[in-house]
Amino acid sequence: MGAMEITTMSSKGQMVIPVEVREDLGLSKGMKLMVISDGINMLVKQVMTPKLGTFRDLVEKSRRWAKEAGLKRSDIPRLIKKVRRESRH
Repeated sequence: MGAMEITTMSSKGQMVIPVEVREDLGLSKGMKLMVISDGINMLVKQVMTPKLGTFRDLVEKSRRWAKEAGLKRSDIPRLIKKVRRESRH
């Protein structure tokens, strides 16, 4: 397991990521971090931009999957709304 430290949240909701944890994860000033909660736990994860080739591969796989599933471009907004509604419950 990597580094584990205790930190305190300020009155503005800010917290310091201890140096040992930053070094263990290779974090540096200006990096974007995503904060995710399930209502009990909090996960802080570095936002990583995929390499262009990786992104293109993902888009191509998604297009093939959508075609095999019989999805049309016009189906996408309705499906996004449906997933968002279901995720709220």
